[in-house]
Amino acid sequence: MWIGRYPVRWHIVLLTLWTAVWFVVAERHAAISWHYLRTGQQLLFNQVSGGGLALYANHPNLQIGPVSFVVAGLFAPFPADVGEKLADAFMSGLGLYMLVLVGRAAADHNRGTGLNHKRLQQRVLIAGAAFIPMWVEVSVRFAHLDDVLALFFTTLAVRALVRGRATAVGVFLALAVDSKPWAVGFLPLLLALPRPARLRSAAWAFGLVAVAWLPFYLSHLDTLHAARFTIPNQPASSLRWFGANDPVTPWWDRPAQMALGIALGALAVRRHRWPAVVFLAADARILLDPSVYTYYNASVLLGTLIWDSIGQRRLVPWVSWIALISLYGSALLVPSDSTQGLIRLAFGLGSAAYVLFWPQRAPRGGRTPGADPPVTALPARGVRPAS
Repeated sequence: MWIGRYPVRWHIVLLTLWTAVWFVVAERHAAISWHYLRTGQQLLFNQVSGGGLALYANHPNLQIGPVSFVVAGLFAPFPADVGEKLADAFMSGLGLYMLVLVGRAAADHNRGTGLNHKRLQQRVLIAGAAFIPMWVEVSVRFAHLDDVLALFFTTLAVRALVRGRATAVGVFLALAVDSKPWAVGFLPLLLALPRPARLRSAAWAFGLVAVAWLPFYLSHLDTLHAARFTIPNQPASSLRWFGANDPVTPWWDRPAQMALGIALGALAVRRHRWPAVVFLAADARILLDPSVYTYYNASVLLGTLIWDSIGQRRLVPWVSWIALISLYGSALLVPSDSTQGLIRLAFGLGSAAYVLFWPQRAPRGGRTPGADPPVTALPARGVRPAS
C-alpha cells in the first residue's frame, strides 16, 4: 500500500486502527495523572513558587525526570483540556512509531539469516496487538508522559544499537533515565556494544544523566530525600510473597529493584540475548514494586515486543500474549489480591528463566536471533525494511 510516494505497510494500518479503537475506549476516563506533569513543568520553569532547582527537594512525590517536564511544557500554551487531548494523541502516536522502529530493528538485525519479511510483519502485527492496549493504558488512560518517554527513548536506543550507532545508544538511554529514573534498568544495553564503542556510549549516557540531575542535587541537598519517597505496599504486590508486609515501600526495595534489573540485563548480554534486556528490567520492576498499577505493564509488553520480534523467530509471538493475559487479564478478572500477586510473581520468574536459559535454534546464516549486533548493521542500499 502506498500513500503518495511513501509505502505504508498493511500491518501498520491494522495496528493504527486497533490503536484508534483503544484510544476511543480509554479517552472517556483519560489523563488520570496528567496533573502531575502539568504541576511539575510549572514548578520547573518557576511559574509557581517552590520550584526551579528546588523542585525535587520541595516535592519528593514528583518522581518524574526533568526531560518529561520539559516535554510536558510543549502542551502548556493550550487550554488545559485541549493540552490533555493533544498530549494523549501525541503519546499514542509514539506507540505506533515504536512498533515501526522495532520492526525495522528486527529486519536489520536478522539481515543475512534467511529472514522472511512477511512473517516478520505478521509477528509484529500479532505482538503489537498485545502491546497496544497496554500502551494506551499508560499513554491515554493514565497519561504518564514520563513512562512513555522512557520507553520511547529506550526503543530508539535499541534501534541505534542494531544500526551500530554507539553514541546514539548512550544519548537515548540517558534521555530515558532523565525522563524516568527507573529506566536505569535498561543501561545493560550498553554492554551489547563492542568495547571501544561501549566506553564512548557509556560516557555519553552517564554524562547526560549527570547534566540533567546533578544541578538539583548540588543546589539543594534535600533533593537526596526524594529518593526515599515511599508509596503504599498494595495487597496485590508480589512483594507480599517475599514476606515484605510493610504498609509502605520497604527501605531496600528501590535499590534492589534497580540492581536486579541491571544484573538480569547484564546476564542476558553475557548469554548473547541482549533483546531480553528491556523485558528483564520490566520483570524486575513488577516483581519488586510495591504498587500494581496496570500502566506498569506497558514496559513489560514493550520488552516482550522486542523479544518476540528480535530475540526469536516464531511466527506466533506467544510471550507477548501470555504477558497481556497474565498481567492485565488477572487484574481485571481475578478478585483475590493475593492470587494476583502470585500470578505476577510466577510470570516474572518464569519469563525471566525462559528468555535467559531456553535453548535457541540458530537460523540459516549461523547467527542466533538475539546474538550481539554487528558494529555496523545499516540496511543495504535499495533494500526496504520490513516495517
